[in-house]
Amino acid sequence: MERDSFECVSSLDGIYEEEIHQHLQFSSLVKSQNNVVVQENSPTSVHELLECPVCTNSMYPPIHQCHNGHTLCSTCKTRVQNRCPTCRQELGDIRCLALEKVAESLELPCKYDFLGCIEIFPYYSKLKHEAQCNFRPYNCPYAGSECPAVGDIPFLITHLRDDHKVDMHSGCTFNHRYVKSNPREVENATWMLTVFNCFGQYFCLHFEAFLLGAAPVYMAFLRFMGDETESRNYSYSLEVGANGRKLIWEGTPRSIRDSHRKVRDSHDGLIIQRNMALFFSGGERKELKLRITGRICKEQQNPDGGACIPNVCS
Repeated sequence: MERDSFECVSSLDGIYEEEIHQHLQFSSLVKSQNNVVVQENSPTSVHELLECPVCTNSMYPPIHQCHNGHTLCSTCKTRVQNRCPTCRQELGDIRCLALEKVAESLELPCKYDFLGCIEIFPYYSKLKHEAQCNFRPYNCPYAGSECPAVGDIPFLITHLRDDHKVDMHSGCTFNHRYVKSNPREVENATWMLTVFNCFGQYFCLHFEAFLLGAAPVYMAFLRFMGDETESRNYSYSLEVGANGRKLIWEGTPRSIRDSHRKVRDSHDGLIIQRNMALFFSGGERKELKLRITGRICKEQQNPDGGACIPNVCS
């Protein structure tokens, strides 16, 4: 199978070690202003009582119990075929209303406190917060293999460089050349990834070939390694062309909170139809040769109160 070649020329020279699957352990109870606050150093805490013995996740209503008082979550009740996993007695449809009521009085720290979140929430609000917490770990942005790695940005940079062998470049402008020997063979898995360090942040440049319906297309787009709110402080442009013609794309980088597939399927980037790509390649159009240039800008607030103005790294 022929391999595509991919060159990158940057215009400038160019952690967590553990997996983020930590189990929070809380202990003794202190009552404060009619709320129960979970603290450390007791053998059995209410938080531990609210932990499902099957999946070890926190239990939310309806919490089920057997005749002997053993509890488990509603999701696992169907998995254990209506048998208590502790005493093997039939579960029935008994709700543990007392434990559900106790949970209402709890205030717990976010499970991402070890990553920097200092917020404390009522038990039933905690789950909603954690789904959107700004300190929650990021998924690996590598698009080719649905990589399961998660972590903060420094961890992911090391992971991309060492495990995925991704090219790392410093600079806010770039010049890429993509060569494909047989442009009529397009697979959804044909893609490239390069990481840029610019303005003290990291950006992922994706370039790939895939089928849009039945038509082969090529697409380039930029993702910001951080949250969506911060990604809005930056913009980027991409340009491809030859033979007196060119296509230009300008946009805001999407956060890596959005999956690679979500960004690609939304067509939020520079899309080049195959016929146009072959025209840019010149020659007899038997080989794809695309040169994509681009730059990353940081938006600065106009001191006169007007719109943001770009500040391009030279």
